[in-house]
Amino acid sequence: MKNVKVILAGIAILLLGHCSPSYGQENDKAPLKYYAAIMTGYNRGFGIQANITAYNFPKDFPLELRLGIGLSFLDPGNAADARRIFINNATNGVPEKNGRSLDLRFDFLFPKTVFGNTNSFLILGPRFSTFRGHFDYVDGNEVFDITSAQWGVGAGIENHFKLTHKLSLLLNYGLDVYLPSTLTGHDTSYSPNNDNVNAEENNQNNDNPFTYKDANKAIRQPFLMPHLMIGVNFNL
Repeated sequence: MKNVKVILAGIAILLLGHCSPSYGQENDKAPLKYYAAIMTGYNRGFGIQANITAYNFPKDFPLELRLGIGLSFLDPGNAADARRIFINNATNGVPEKNGRSLDLRFDFLFPKTVFGNTNSFLILGPRFSTFRGHFDYVDGNEVFDITSAQWGVGAGIENHFKLTHKLSLLLNYGLDVYLPSTLTGHDTSYSPNNDNVNAEENNQNNDNPFTYKDANKAIRQPFLMPHLMIGVNFNL
């Protein structure tokens, strides 16, 4: 999955970089421009995002293009169920847990007046996320991570409020939706098609093996990711 992220980022960077010189040769008075932004706020937990946007394309391409990266800290799920589904039915130890999602995003920004603000955009684009949930059972001799990698799509609205010639305040809100993906932890994995590896037995259900539905219910990998973030952008 690391290669997938590199490829996705590389395509976006090449696209932005390629547009700049080609458009500049056609019209030196209106070269491609960029602005960068950093935002923080709620993204199913505390989140922070950074991005770079290309704009000032020819009139027959009125959109803006954006490449971004985000990090969110979120609840990884039910610690007791995670242990039963991925390791064993032991119940000793005091559970501690934390989770994070690292995402890459490529957005198309459509200029649109929103709530009377003429400097606003409708946003739509693909997403790629890597999730990691960490579970530690203090005095229970168990520590493990559960991971997944997912594709998704996001939509939202962004309002810009100009502060200075080069600086603007941003308000970004919307929703990202991710597809179900294989959950892997310890030496066990559960896939959406139930092609599972080393599935544990459920001692509360006649020792029948756990399924992907059980794992996905216990582990809160990204699915619906509503966000409300505030930040600043500055012209480069």
